[in-house]
Amino acid sequence: MRSDDGAAELFGGERATPDAGAPRRRSRASGRKREERLRKQRRRRSVGVMAVALVLLVGAGYVVYSLLGDSLFGGGTGGERAVSDYPGPGRPGAPTVTVNPGDSGAAMGKTLADAGIVATVEAFTAAYNANADASSIQPGTYQLLLEMKAEDAVRALLDPKSRVSMRVTIPESFTAEQVYDKISQVTLVSVDELKAVAADPAAIGLPAEANGNVEGWLFPSTYQYEPDTTPADMLRPMIAKTVEVLTSKGVPQDQWETVLIKASLIEREGRLDEDRPKMARVIENRLARDMRLQIDASLAYGLGISGTQLTLDMLNTSDSPYNLNRFTGLPPTPISGAGLPSIDAVLNPADGPWLFWMLVNGDTGETRFATTNDEHEQNRALYRQWQAEKAAQQQDEQQDDGQDG
Repeated sequence: MRSDDGAAELFGGERATPDAGAPRRRSRASGRKREERLRKQRRRRSVGVMAVALVLLVGAGYVVYSLLGDSLFGGGTGGERAVSDYPGPGRPGAPTVTVNPGDSGAAMGKTLADAGIVATVEAFTAAYNANADASSIQPGTYQLLLEMKAEDAVRALLDPKSRVSMRVTIPESFTAEQVYDKISQVTLVSVDELKAVAADPAAIGLPAEANGNVEGWLFPSTYQYEPDTTPADMLRPMIAKTVEVLTSKGVPQDQWETVLIKASLIEREGRLDEDRPKMARVIENRLARDMRLQIDASLAYGLGISGTQLTLDMLNTSDSPYNLNRFTGLPPTPISGAGLPSIDAVLNPADGPWLFWMLVNGDTGETRFATTNDEHEQNRALYRQWQAEKAAQQQDEQQDDGQDG
């Protein structure tokens, strides 16, 4: 007899067992579940890795930008820096801005940037340096636009039509020639035009007491001019201010010129305001004794030179009417514009017997007053001592500079 195994073999089949198929089906199902679980785990790991990588990438980018952002994205320093600039052309609403005498391109840029006219100081400075005419920009007050392109702002400052007013400050002790130069520098009106109108007393309101000479009548102060101000209208307010001051001080009109002459001498000689009333007294004491005033500044004015250019030969031989070492009395005209302290000194001289004054220290402005010639010579010796010490100091400084070099 064959066994059951043999029968199965004879008929080409397998031996049938009741549980043979179930384990295989469960095995295949379990494998699929494991693979799916593994795929999910791999996806989760991939997402986690990508998230970590993204965080690291963002962090690295932030560090790089923090350390190198300026140089990588157009920043940096010096000429390599890319500055922001408005595209222009700008819009109305900007405040007026003032360019002061001596302002650099950077100073103008700060003024314009603060006013919202240009984007940055750097943008304006770059445009200023790129424009060959930029150094010709004149002091004054300008009306520009908000958010202008920097190069357009430079061109606008070069355009006289943009100027709404010009400020001119005339210091004390300026001569008429110096006043003309100062006005011309700011307004671009030529010195010749100003001289021409100054020669016409009626055009500028010059009083008859000035005898046709404007010297000393251009009061030192600050004046505002509009772009269309004429040369006559530039000088007229200065003269009107002088008349106003003299009138307010109660000076009789026939004494206007005399007061201005004395005040101009004090203005040119005085260093400290407290000395001016004493100088006024010296002038009065000398005039009362018919003594020559011997004020060197007068001859320097008459010769058209500075006081340091005067020589003893000039003082002794010049026949200029301004040579108060040779001629008695006052010079024929004022020698400069005088400020209020000098005018007040003339009107209220100090009480004292002085006949001389002498600057004894050019650094501090110390001036000493004397009654006798001997006292005056002692003060002169002090001045010469200061000169010697000053020269020695300068020599030492030059030697030190030479050693450093």
